[in-house]
Amino acid sequence: MNKQKIKTLVCGSTFGQFYLEALKRLSDDFEIVGILSQGSERSKKCAQYYDLPMFESIDQLPPDIDLACVVLRSAVMGGQGTNLSLQLLEKRIHVIQEHPVHQDDISKCIKKARQQGVSFMTGDLFIHLPAIKHFATCAKLLFEQQEAVYIDMAFATQVSFPLIHILLETLPSLRPFKINQVIKDEGPFQLVAGILGKIPFTMRAHNEVNPDDPDNYLHLLHSIIIGFAGGNLSLTDTHGPVIWRPRLHVPHNKMLGKLTSQENAELSSSSSTILGSATHPTYIDILKHQWPQAIGQDLKKMQAFITQNERMENRGQQELLCARQWKELTSAIGYPQLRPDAAFRSMDITMLQEQALKISAGMEEQLVPQP
Repeated sequence: MNKQKIKTLVCGSTFGQFYLEALKRLSDDFEIVGILSQGSERSKKCAQYYDLPMFESIDQLPPDIDLACVVLRSAVMGGQGTNLSLQLLEKRIHVIQEHPVHQDDISKCIKKARQQGVSFMTGDLFIHLPAIKHFATCAKLLFEQQEAVYIDMAFATQVSFPLIHILLETLPSLRPFKINQVIKDEGPFQLVAGILGKIPFTMRAHNEVNPDDPDNYLHLLHSIIIGFAGGNLSLTDTHGPVIWRPRLHVPHNKMLGKLTSQENAELSSSSSTILGSATHPTYIDILKHQWPQAIGQDLKKMQAFITQNERMENRGQQELLCARQWKELTSAIGYPQLRPDAAFRSMDITMLQEQALKISAGMEEQLVPQP
């Protein structure tokens, strides 16, 4: 198989479109053989757009499929994704199943994959995004220099599974994981406090969902701040930027008028610094480029498992750890509140920019020395 393309099936056409785009970019290594769906109008349009055959039953599949990307809701989310994964594994087809997946279901799929001599892994594009990589890499460097004193996080519960994966890649350890307090009050956020890897943490979880469109109307995806003795490292959003903010340390033994950068180097550095690229992608860039490229990272990893017979034991253990802690967190937070009236309103930021520039201009005028 080393010199042949991996014949790949995509199951599901909603988020599955991102997998189709990722596979299209990796056409030298993967060949898309079709879409497995329930025959919705969206799936038909998707199959037509990508010029692919559409299958409505696992019995209709051709016999030479190597890999299936199961991009359907898993059993824990009330879907059929896990059952489909097990059926495909039974047919000796390698499987990538989109998160979240319950730890018991991951165990079942790993066991079935071993029995059939194939590979199973969960997919998580978020961990491969540029801003997440910048954040995790910088955090590891900081942990080599200083101990963390706190973690402050905010996230939507729909993306709580990848949050645990991000923390796994960022922190020295996820153990112990202890939830001490959960506050469920008025408003869209619930508060969680506890210990994560011996570091105190606070979380704000946006735990609402529009049952008619559960993938939208999130107030945010992920925001993480790790505090150190020298400052804090901030992932302001899943897609960046990543910012370092040194702590302010006011010198009490010097006159304010005599402060100089030569004698007070720690005060002459910027109060915040963007780490990595200072450009901010548009949502079109994110959806059309960053997400398919990130999914491509998982596809390349699965390619290595298939063609190079790499062992998956370590990855399987990591996935089970993420799934266990995700279950603890979501069990503590509870079911989301249903918000069928959730709405989206676009905002023209021109007025905000104009107002901010007026304020800046006024402040600059106040600073001009008087003759």
